[in-house]
Amino acid sequence: MAEIFQNLVDLLRGHRVFIQTHNFPDQDAVASAFGLQYLLRHFGIETTICHRGSVERAVTANMVSELGIEMLSDENNDYDEPMNESDYIITVDSQKGSGNIDDLIGDEVACIDHHPTFVEVDDYKYKDVRIVGSCSTIIADYYRECGVEMSESVATALLYGLKCDTRNFTRGVTRLDVDIFNYLFSKSNHQQIRRYQAAEIEYSELNAFSDSLRNIEIYNEVGFAFLDFPCKEGFIATVSDFILDIDLVKFVVVYTRRPHGFKFSVRSELDELDAGAIVSEALKDVGLGGGHKTMAGGFADEEKVLAKSIDFNKVIQNLFLDVINKKTPN
Repeated sequence: MAEIFQNLVDLLRGHRVFIQTHNFPDQDAVASAFGLQYLLRHFGIETTICHRGSVERAVTANMVSELGIEMLSDENNDYDEPMNESDYIITVDSQKGSGNIDDLIGDEVACIDHHPTFVEVDDYKYKDVRIVGSCSTIIADYYRECGVEMSESVATALLYGLKCDTRNFTRGVTRLDVDIFNYLFSKSNHQQIRRYQAAEIEYSELNAFSDSLRNIEIYNEVGFAFLDFPCKEGFIATVSDFILDIDLVKFVVVYTRRPHGFKFSVRSELDELDAGAIVSEALKDVGLGGGHKTMAGGFADEEKVLAKSIDFNKVIQNLFLDVINKKTPN
Protein backbone atom coordinates (compact mmCIF):
# COMPACT_ATOMS: atom_id res chain seq x y z
CA MET A 1 0.00 0.00 0.00
CA ALA A 2 2.84 2.43 0.76
CA GLU A 3 4.21 1.81 -2.75
CA ILE A 4 0.76 2.38 -4.27
CA PHE A 5 0.29 5.65 -2.39
CA GLN A 6 3.74 6.75 -3.55
CA ASN A 7 2.35 6.56 -7.10
CA LEU A 8 -0.15 9.27 -6.13
CA VAL A 9 2.60 11.43 -4.61
CA ASP A 10 4.72 11.08 -7.76
CA LEU A 11 1.73 11.94 -9.95
CA LEU A 12 1.00 15.16 -8.06
CA ARG A 13 4.51 16.59 -7.83
CA GLY A 14 4.93 19.86 -9.70
CA HIS A 15 1.22 20.54 -9.98
CA ARG A 16 -1.27 22.76 -8.19
CA VAL A 17 -3.53 20.26 -6.40
CA PHE A 18 -7.12 20.43 -5.15
CA ILE A 19 -8.91 17.84 -3.01
CA GLN A 20 -12.60 17.91 -3.95
CA THR A 21 -15.31 16.42 -1.74
CA HIS A 22 -18.83 15.71 -2.90
CA ASN A 23 -21.30 18.60 -2.86
CA PHE A 24 -22.56 19.62 0.59
CA PRO A 25 -19.83 17.58 2.31
CA ASP A 26 -20.67 15.43 5.33
CA GLN A 27 -18.40 14.37 8.18
CA ASP A 28 -16.74 11.48 6.33
CA ALA A 29 -16.01 13.61 3.26
CA VAL A 30 -14.56 16.43 5.37
CA ALA A 31 -12.46 14.05 7.47
CA SER A 32 -11.14 12.22 4.40
CA ALA A 33 -10.11 15.45 2.67
CA PHE A 34 -8.50 16.79 5.86
CA GLY A 35 -6.58 13.58 6.51
CA LEU A 36 -5.40 13.33 2.92
CA GLN A 37 -4.27 16.96 2.92
CA TYR A 38 -2.04 16.44 5.95
CA LEU A 39 -0.65 13.17 4.64
CA LEU A 40 0.27 14.72 1.29
CA ARG A 41 1.88 17.64 3.13
CA HIS A 42 4.17 15.11 4.83
CA PHE A 43 5.40 14.20 1.32
CA GLY A 44 5.85 17.84 0.30
CA ILE A 45 2.57 18.20 -1.64
CA GLU A 46 0.47 21.23 -0.69
CA THR A 47 -3.25 21.03 -1.47
CA THR A 48 -6.49 23.03 -1.25
CA ILE A 49 -9.74 21.39 -0.12
CA CYS A 50 -12.76 22.48 -2.16
CA HIS A 51 -16.40 21.62 -2.69
CA ARG A 52 -19.66 22.82 -4.22
CA GLY A 53 -22.53 23.75 -1.95
CA SER A 54 -22.17 24.72 1.68
CA VAL A 55 -21.23 22.77 4.81
CA GLU A 56 -24.86 22.72 5.90
CA ARG A 57 -25.03 20.73 9.12
CA ALA A 58 -24.10 22.61 12.28
CA VAL A 59 -22.27 19.58 13.67
CA THR A 60 -20.11 19.37 10.53
CA ALA A 61 -19.45 23.11 10.57
CA ASN A 62 -18.40 22.86 14.23
CA MET A 63 -16.05 20.01 13.35
CA VAL A 64 -14.49 22.09 10.56
CA SER A 65 -14.05 25.08 12.89
CA GLU A 66 -12.76 23.25 15.96
CA LEU A 67 -10.27 21.10 14.04
CA GLY A 68 -9.00 24.03 12.01
CA ILE A 69 -9.96 22.55 8.64
CA GLU A 70 -9.73 25.01 5.75
CA MET A 71 -12.28 24.33 3.00
CA LEU A 72 -13.12 26.60 0.09
CA SER A 73 -16.41 26.79 -1.80
CA ASP A 74 -15.78 26.67 -5.54
CA GLU A 75 -19.03 28.42 -6.42
CA ASN A 76 -18.14 31.33 -4.14
CA ASN A 77 -14.78 31.77 -5.93
CA ASP A 78 -12.92 31.74 -2.62
CA TYR A 79 -9.55 30.92 -4.23
CA ASP A 80 -6.69 33.41 -4.14
CA GLU A 81 -6.04 32.30 -7.72
CA PRO A 82 -8.90 30.79 -9.78
CA MET A 83 -8.74 27.09 -10.60
CA ASN A 84 -7.72 26.38 -14.18
CA GLU A 85 -7.74 23.41 -16.55
CA SER A 86 -4.17 22.38 -15.79
CA ASP A 87 -4.77 22.08 -12.02
CA TYR A 88 -5.02 18.55 -10.63
CA ILE A 89 -8.06 17.37 -8.65
CA ILE A 90 -8.36 14.38 -6.32
CA THR A 91 -11.97 13.46 -5.63
CA VAL A 92 -12.60 11.94 -2.19
CA ASP A 93 -15.72 10.14 -0.94
CA SER A 94 -17.22 10.42 -4.42
CA GLN A 95 -16.58 9.65 -8.09
CA LYS A 96 -17.18 11.52 -11.33
CA GLY A 97 -20.64 10.85 -12.71
CA SER A 98 -22.08 9.76 -9.37
CA GLY A 99 -24.62 12.60 -9.30
CA ASN A 100 -23.42 14.21 -6.07
CA ILE A 101 -20.24 15.94 -7.26
CA ASP A 102 -20.02 18.75 -9.81
CA ASP A 103 -17.47 18.75 -12.62
CA LEU A 104 -15.00 21.56 -11.85
CA ILE A 105 -12.68 23.12 -14.41
CA GLY A 106 -9.57 21.27 -13.16
CA ASP A 107 -8.36 17.85 -14.28
CA GLU A 108 -9.67 14.99 -12.10
CA VAL A 109 -6.58 12.80 -12.12
CA ALA A 110 -7.27 10.75 -8.99
CA CYS A 111 -10.17 9.25 -7.06
CA ILE A 112 -10.30 7.84 -3.53
CA ASP A 113 -13.71 6.48 -2.55
CA HIS A 114 -15.54 3.73 -0.69
CA HIS A 115 -18.69 3.59 -2.86
CA PRO A 116 -19.27 1.12 -5.69
CA THR A 117 -18.59 2.47 -9.18
CA PHE A 118 -21.76 2.98 -11.24
CA VAL A 119 -20.27 5.21 -13.96
CA GLU A 120 -16.92 4.00 -15.28
CA VAL A 121 -14.30 6.73 -15.78
CA ASP A 122 -11.23 5.81 -17.80
CA ASP A 123 -9.16 8.97 -17.37
CA TYR A 124 -8.14 8.63 -13.70
CA LYS A 125 -4.38 8.26 -13.40
CA TYR A 126 -4.80 7.00 -9.82
CA LYS A 127 -7.88 5.25 -8.47
CA ASP A 128 -8.39 3.63 -5.06
CA VAL A 129 -11.99 2.48 -4.63
CA ARG A 130 -12.51 0.00 -1.81
CA ILE A 131 -15.91 -1.12 -0.56
CA VAL A 132 -15.47 -0.37 3.13
CA GLY A 133 -17.54 1.47 5.73
CA SER A 134 -16.07 4.92 5.17
CA CYS A 135 -13.63 6.87 3.04
CA SER A 136 -11.93 7.85 6.30
CA THR A 137 -10.96 4.19 6.65
CA ILE A 138 -8.97 4.31 3.41
CA ILE A 139 -7.19 7.54 4.34
CA ALA A 140 -6.26 6.22 7.79
CA ASP A 141 -4.99 3.03 6.17
CA TYR A 142 -2.58 5.14 4.10
CA TYR A 143 -1.10 6.59 7.30
CA ARG A 144 -0.78 3.14 8.85
CA GLU A 145 0.81 1.51 5.82
CA CYS A 146 3.15 4.45 5.14
CA GLY A 147 4.21 4.62 8.80
CA VAL A 148 3.32 8.33 9.05
CA GLU A 149 2.27 9.71 12.43
CA MET A 150 -0.92 11.79 12.45
CA SER A 151 -1.98 14.64 14.71
CA GLU A 152 -4.77 14.26 17.26
CA SER A 153 -6.96 16.51 15.09
CA VAL A 154 -6.56 14.27 12.05
CA ALA A 155 -7.17 11.10 14.09
CA THR A 156 -10.27 12.64 15.69
CA ALA A 157 -11.67 13.67 12.32
CA LEU A 158 -11.03 10.26 10.73
CA LEU A 159 -12.49 8.31 13.63
CA TYR A 160 -15.57 10.53 13.67
CA GLY A 161 -15.97 10.15 9.89
CA LEU A 162 -15.70 6.37 10.26
CA LYS A 163 -18.30 6.27 13.05
CA CYS A 164 -20.71 8.52 11.14
CA ASP A 165 -20.69 6.61 7.87
CA THR A 166 -21.04 3.23 9.58
CA ARG A 167 -23.70 4.61 11.91
CA ASN A 168 -21.61 3.67 14.92
CA PHE A 169 -20.57 0.35 13.36
CA THR A 170 -24.10 -0.84 12.57
CA ARG A 171 -23.90 -0.80 8.75
CA GLY A 172 -21.44 -1.65 6.00
CA VAL A 173 -18.64 -2.58 8.42
CA THR A 174 -15.66 -4.57 7.10
CA ARG A 175 -12.65 -6.06 8.84
CA LEU A 176 -10.54 -3.12 7.66
CA ASP A 177 -12.93 -0.67 9.38
CA VAL A 178 -12.49 -2.58 12.64
CA ASP A 179 -8.71 -2.61 12.27
CA ILE A 180 -8.66 1.12 11.53
CA PHE A 181 -10.90 1.84 14.53
CA ASN A 182 -8.32 0.11 16.73
CA TYR A 183 -5.54 2.05 15.01
CA LEU A 184 -7.25 5.44 15.54
CA PHE A 185 -8.70 4.83 19.01
CA SER A 186 -5.71 5.82 21.11
CA LYS A 187 -4.80 8.75 18.84
CA SER A 188 -8.12 10.62 18.87
CA ASN A 189 -10.01 12.93 21.24
CA HIS A 190 -13.08 10.92 22.33
CA GLN A 191 -14.60 13.74 24.35
CA GLN A 192 -14.67 15.86 21.21
CA ILE A 193 -16.30 13.05 19.21
CA ARG A 194 -18.97 12.53 21.89
CA ARG A 195 -19.76 16.23 21.76
CA TYR A 196 -20.21 16.10 17.99
CA GLN A 197 -22.42 13.02 18.17
CA ALA A 198 -24.65 14.59 20.81
CA ALA A 199 -25.48 17.47 18.43
CA GLU A 200 -26.34 15.60 15.23
CA ILE A 201 -30.01 16.72 15.27
CA GLU A 202 -30.35 20.49 15.42
CA TYR A 203 -33.01 22.12 17.61
CA SER A 204 -34.21 24.16 14.63
CA GLU A 205 -34.98 20.90 12.78
CA LEU A 206 -37.32 19.37 15.37
CA ASN A 207 -40.56 20.65 13.81
CA ALA A 208 -39.42 19.64 10.35
CA PHE A 209 -38.43 16.22 11.69
CA SER A 210 -41.88 15.77 13.21
CA ASP A 211 -43.60 16.88 9.98
CA SER A 212 -41.55 14.45 7.90
CA LEU A 213 -42.67 11.49 9.99
CA ARG A 214 -46.34 12.29 9.30
CA ASN A 215 -45.73 11.83 5.57
CA ILE A 216 -44.47 8.24 5.68
CA GLU A 217 -46.17 5.73 3.37
CA ILE A 218 -45.29 2.04 3.77
CA TYR A 219 -45.77 -0.65 1.11
CA ASN A 220 -44.64 -4.18 2.06
CA GLU A 221 -41.82 -2.97 4.35
CA VAL A 222 -40.75 -0.22 1.92
CA GLY A 223 -41.13 3.23 3.45
CA PHE A 224 -41.45 6.44 1.40
CA ALA A 225 -41.33 9.98 2.78
CA PHE A 226 -41.54 13.20 0.78
CA LEU A 227 -40.08 16.15 2.68
CA ASP A 228 -42.29 18.97 1.43
CA PHE A 229 -40.20 21.81 2.82
CA PRO A 230 -36.71 23.27 2.29
CA CYS A 231 -34.20 21.00 4.04
CA LYS A 232 -30.48 20.44 4.16
CA GLU A 233 -28.70 17.53 2.50
CA GLY A 234 -27.69 15.96 5.81
CA PHE A 235 -31.21 16.25 7.19
CA ILE A 236 -32.57 14.02 4.41
CA ALA A 237 -30.07 11.32 5.43
CA THR A 238 -30.96 11.75 9.12
CA VAL A 239 -34.65 11.20 8.37
CA SER A 240 -33.96 8.11 6.25
CA ASP A 241 -31.83 6.60 9.04
CA PHE A 242 -34.59 7.26 11.57
CA ILE A 243 -37.35 5.74 9.43
CA LEU A 244 -35.30 2.57 8.99
CA ASP A 245 -35.57 2.07 12.76
CA ILE A 246 -39.36 1.69 12.49
CA ASP A 247 -40.22 -1.98 12.97
CA LEU A 248 -42.39 -2.23 9.83
CA VAL A 249 -39.74 -0.76 7.52
CA LYS A 250 -36.80 -2.59 5.93
CA PHE A 251 -36.14 -0.29 2.95
CA VAL A 252 -36.44 3.52 2.92
CA VAL A 253 -36.74 6.14 0.18
CA VAL A 254 -36.72 9.76 1.39
CA TYR A 255 -36.79 12.63 -1.10
CA THR A 256 -37.23 16.37 -1.32
CA ARG A 257 -37.41 19.07 -3.95
CA ARG A 258 -34.34 20.78 -5.29
CA PRO A 259 -34.03 23.29 -8.15
CA HIS A 260 -34.93 21.32 -11.29
CA GLY A 261 -35.49 18.02 -9.52
CA PHE A 262 -35.68 15.70 -6.51
CA LYS A 263 -32.88 14.69 -4.14
CA PHE A 264 -32.98 11.14 -2.70
CA SER A 265 -31.61 9.34 0.34
CA VAL A 266 -32.08 5.55 0.32
CA ARG A 267 -31.46 2.97 3.05
CA SER A 268 -31.75 -0.83 3.20
CA GLU A 269 -31.29 -3.49 5.85
CA LEU A 270 -32.10 -6.47 3.60
CA ASP A 271 -29.33 -8.40 1.85
CA GLU A 272 -31.48 -8.98 -1.24
CA LEU A 273 -32.21 -5.26 -1.64
CA ASP A 274 -28.98 -3.46 -2.56
CA ALA A 275 -29.72 0.25 -2.00
CA GLY A 276 -27.07 1.47 -4.45
CA ALA A 277 -28.10 -0.88 -7.25
CA ILE A 278 -31.81 -0.21 -6.73
CA VAL A 279 -31.57 3.60 -6.77
CA SER A 280 -29.33 3.40 -9.84
CA GLU A 281 -31.82 1.22 -11.71
CA ALA A 282 -34.94 3.04 -10.48
CA LEU A 283 -33.68 6.46 -11.58
CA LYS A 284 -31.84 5.46 -14.76
CA ASP A 285 -34.44 7.05 -17.08
CA VAL A 286 -35.00 10.19 -14.99
CA GLY A 287 -31.68 10.87 -13.28
CA LEU A 288 -28.69 9.35 -11.52
CA GLY A 289 -28.13 7.32 -8.38
CA GLY A 290 -25.76 4.97 -6.61
CA GLY A 291 -24.10 4.01 -3.35
CA HIS A 292 -23.60 1.10 -0.97
CA LYS A 293 -25.79 -1.94 -0.34
CA THR A 294 -27.11 -0.31 2.83
CA MET A 295 -27.08 3.42 1.98
CA ALA A 296 -27.33 5.35 -1.27
CA GLY A 297 -28.47 8.58 -2.87
CA GLY A 298 -29.60 10.05 -6.15
CA PHE A 299 -31.16 12.88 -8.10
CA ALA A 300 -34.11 12.87 -10.52
CA ASP A 301 -34.81 15.53 -13.14
CA GLU A 302 -38.17 17.16 -12.43
CA GLU A 303 -39.21 17.48 -16.08
CA LYS A 304 -38.55 13.80 -16.72
CA VAL A 305 -40.52 12.76 -13.63
CA LEU A 306 -43.49 15.02 -14.41
CA ALA A 307 -43.49 13.82 -18.03
CA LYS A 308 -44.67 10.46 -16.65
CA SER A 309 -47.41 12.01 -14.46
CA ILE A 310 -48.10 15.20 -12.52
CA ASP A 311 -48.47 12.98 -9.43
CA PHE A 312 -44.71 12.83 -8.85
CA ASN A 313 -45.08 10.91 -5.57
CA LYS A 314 -46.76 8.03 -7.38
CA VAL A 315 -44.17 8.16 -10.17
CA ILE A 316 -41.31 7.94 -7.67
CA GLN A 317 -42.96 5.19 -5.66
CA ASN A 318 -43.65 3.13 -8.79
CA LEU A 319 -40.09 3.59 -10.11
CA PHE A 320 -38.68 2.09 -6.92
CA LEU A 321 -41.37 -0.52 -6.27
CA ASP A 322 -41.08 -1.90 -9.82
CA VAL A 323 -37.38 -2.57 -9.24
CA ILE A 324 -37.83 -3.84 -5.68
CA ASN A 325 -40.63 -6.25 -6.64
CA LYS A 326 -38.35 -7.85 -9.25
CA LYS A 327 -35.69 -8.47 -6.61
CA THR A 328 -37.95 -9.63 -3.77
CA PRO A 329 -38.64 -13.38 -3.57
CA ASN A 330 -42.33 -14.26 -3.93
